[in-house]
Amino acid sequence: MIAEKPTELEHNPKLPLPQALLLPRIAIESTTPVIDGGQFAVKAVAGQPVTVTSKVFADGHDKLSVKIRWRGSADSVWQSQDMTDLGNNGWQGQFTPVKQGLYVFCIEAWIDQFASFCYELGKKHMAGVPVSLELQEGRNLVLQAVERSDGALSEQLSALHHELSGLLETEQVALFLHQRSAELMAQTDHRAYLSISPDYALDVERELAQFASWYELFPRSITDDPTRHGTFNDVHSRLPMLHDMGFDVLYFPPIHPIGLSYRKGPNNSLTAGPDDPGSPYAIGSAEGGHEAIHSELGTREDFRRLVAAAAEHGLEIALDFAIQCSQDHPWLKEHPGWFNWRPDGTIKYAENPPKKYQDIVNVDFYAAEAIPSLWLALRDVVVGWIEEGVKIFRVDNPHTKPLPFWQWMIADIRAVYPEVIFLAEAFTTPAMMARLGKVGYSQSYTYFTWRNTKAELATYLTELNESPWRECFRPNFFVNTPDINPGFLHESGRAGFLIRAALATMGSGLWGMYSGFELCEAAPVPGKEEYLDSEKYQIRPRDFTAPGNIIAEIAQLNRIRRQNPALHSHLGLKIYNAWNDSILYFGKRTADGSNFILVAVSLDPFNAQEANFELPLWEMGLPDDAATQGEDLMNGHRWTWYGKTQWMRIEPWHQPFGIWRITAT
Repeated sequence: MIAEKPTELEHNPKLPLPQALLLPRIAIESTTPVIDGGQFAVKAVAGQPVTVTSKVFADGHDKLSVKIRWRGSADSVWQSQDMTDLGNNGWQGQFTPVKQGLYVFCIEAWIDQFASFCYELGKKHMAGVPVSLELQEGRNLVLQAVERSDGALSEQLSALHHELSGLLETEQVALFLHQRSAELMAQTDHRAYLSISPDYALDVERELAQFASWYELFPRSITDDPTRHGTFNDVHSRLPMLHDMGFDVLYFPPIHPIGLSYRKGPNNSLTAGPDDPGSPYAIGSAEGGHEAIHSELGTREDFRRLVAAAAEHGLEIALDFAIQCSQDHPWLKEHPGWFNWRPDGTIKYAENPPKKYQDIVNVDFYAAEAIPSLWLALRDVVVGWIEEGVKIFRVDNPHTKPLPFWQWMIADIRAVYPEVIFLAEAFTTPAMMARLGKVGYSQSYTYFTWRNTKAELATYLTELNESPWRECFRPNFFVNTPDINPGFLHESGRAGFLIRAALATMGSGLWGMYSGFELCEAAPVPGKEEYLDSEKYQIRPRDFTAPGNIIAEIAQLNRIRRQNPALHSHLGLKIYNAWNDSILYFGKRTADGSNFILVAVSLDPFNAQEANFELPLWEMGLPDDAATQGEDLMNGHRWTWYGKTQWMRIEPWHQPFGIWRITAT
């Protein structure tokens, strides 16, 4: 049987009159920044202004007053700020959250009867229309305002009414339209037909959530002998260099005890020798689990000293939070109900076909015995490390764990520790990556690693600046990771590493590199984007002064980032015209235009590339033939550009990119 098509009445049920009378007369819609209608909090940074826009309108021609209201979620008092009429029903305003934590904001609008009266009065007076009745109506409005007020305000309004009553018509018009009259009347406006939007949430974090340079290293490899396990104490020797290179965050893979069962050998082999250290991601042994420290790295006191020493060098320690266990993890015996067991009594190890991870097993978040004990235990692991001074966590594969867990855990932790930052290592679908940002992740790994052509990079950089990504997602452009040896770097040599470093440091406020990138390490497992002799499975000492390194260039790139506010975020990036498909040319500038950076990167590590390109003079309010000052931020050279169209030549054996600061003459 085929159901009949519903009638139009069923699609549009009749609206009862009492309900219609309660609907707002003023429409407030298309408000930004808002994520999914307000379901999730928009990302913001303490001390940085939040720009709010909305469409606000009502029937007729009455004038509206529109304000932003905001408060910290724990505050009882709202603050407010007038919004500016942009025309065509558009309104815009700003406010600045001053502390970390959750905020809410809304928009309120009402018909401003006195402003509407003045608007009509002014039009009629200019047109020569008699306005005696209008003036009487105006005086009545002032008298009503007197009755609604008291104290000094009532006295001032009474004086205004008295003054109006003794003036000629033209003088009354002038006094009604005077700014002082508007200010007095605004203080007692009864806000006719007040409409208030829903509350929208803001997740306000510290600046390091938006602007930071990450460096990843394995503490066990900070040694001069592959047979001697590096320690926390050895890492102290690297702190001065990392500081001088301009890094803010020093990130360690898991530092916990490593399981013996099914331990992996070199190059991910299934058989480990008696001295092979295993993968730090196989967490847990008889020494302990996620709360413990691998004994060969040092003691808890050693770790605390390292955290303090790093802080003295301007570095914060970030730890890996990997929710997985070796088959020796204490939880398997203490809480077997947190795991899935096979019918033969064995436990299923982790897989990502064709890859197999025999040395680790995963927890089951929704097992009967895991709710809520597993969720609370994982939360407590993070809290334990926070109490040791760690305020930044890189989370391993968060997209393979339940979203409700992250939404609860991150909110629960940040309610007490709002300074804590979570980085999602999520190489997955766009919707999932965005959702992780929505449920609380401060920043995320990205597709940048696999964007190489001009079209790919331009599309991706532009997309990250558009809604909904700009409201919920902060991209951290890692140039490499222990898991990813990018194909672009395999044969591109030193120039290739400089290209990727320039793209990452200039493209986003957040970028990161894994140890060895500065030495241009690129030897791959044949046919794969993996490192040969991967540090995940063996100790790998390095000579950080080896010839051909790009340490000085990385230090200068980080210095440029720090000195130029336009580079403190991925937002505001625009792609400009350079007529060569091998040169990506883009710019960033601050909202007030005081800092304007142009970046040109050759994507060809082997050949010189040339192009005509356009200076974005229109964004500076300058004509096409204007003269501007250019400064090369890598070497300090300065010059004058004449006109909009210019020419460049980039030689990769010299420097495969240009970074210029442009100013009006």
